[in-house]
Amino acid sequence: MFEVLGFYKFINIRSLKKNKVLLQDFLIKKKVRGTIIIANEGLNGTISGDSKDIQSTINKLKKIFSFKEFDNSNKSKSIFQPFHKPKIKIKKEVVPMSLTLNSKERNLDTHLDPNQWNKLIKKKDTHIIDTRKPFEFDVGTFKKSVNPDVDNFRDFPKYLNKLKKDKPVAMFCTGGIRCEKTSVYLKKKGFKNIYQLNGGILNYLKKTKEKDSLWKGECFVFDNRISLKHGLKVGSYFMCSGCRKPISPKDKKSKKYEEGVSCPNCHDNLTDTQKARFRMRQKQINLAKKSGSKHIFQKEFK
Repeated sequence: MFEVLGFYKFINIRSLKKNKVLLQDFLIKKKVRGTIIIANEGLNGTISGDSKDIQSTINKLKKIFSFKEFDNSNKSKSIFQPFHKPKIKIKKEVVPMSLTLNSKERNLDTHLDPNQWNKLIKKKDTHIIDTRKPFEFDVGTFKKSVNPDVDNFRDFPKYLNKLKKDKPVAMFCTGGIRCEKTSVYLKKKGFKNIYQLNGGILNYLKKTKEKDSLWKGECFVFDNRISLKHGLKVGSYFMCSGCRKPISPKDKKSKKYEEGVSCPNCHDNLTDTQKARFRMRQKQINLAKKSGSKHIFQKEFK
């Protein structure tokens, strides 16, 4: 059983290149996989490994960057390693929004626990915003939520500028970090009633019983588990090899679904040349399975 840890921390970080090397070497040594993004404004990541090695990594992060606790973190389990290798990435921002966040700017008073969140989004005048990408929204979301339909988070402020300032705004995302920035942005724009789901969807699904839940569907995650359900159990979605988008069991029954080639989302957009190339790749994967070895594509996208 592997432990999966998602986390973020807004803190001033210097010597990014030096810290990248330190972390990369440490993760390799501990056989911990996943991705950690470091920027001058903080760090954000999801990693997986043995529980002892994950705890060692937590201790290492706190020591290197001199902090006591994450701004938010969540743990879940997986019966398989959901990541292929360890990656440390240096970025301008932990979440790209053209807005650098100072830890002192975080609106902690606006963070709602699952019970408070349920009460807020049941109110008719609350504007519920799913800040994630459209394909994530399609996998699952809260009742009556609206998705801005932007693929690049940098374009998100264009949507926010259209909102009414006198209406309560309830925001949510997978782990909470996107809402941290969005909350600060709206506050600077003069919004008063801004709220966010503390710990994001993952915290909600972990702590809320299904009978009390206002969530519909599953939650897409950026690892090989693809999606999670209540209790953070692995969901029913798969990944299309053609477009790299999540597909449901229902999608797999479609005439436009072809293993390793296409799904209803991309079938009509792929060229014959692309489909032929994908079929050849899938043929090689099938042959590798029969011989008991792994094709390079399996290693990268399993």
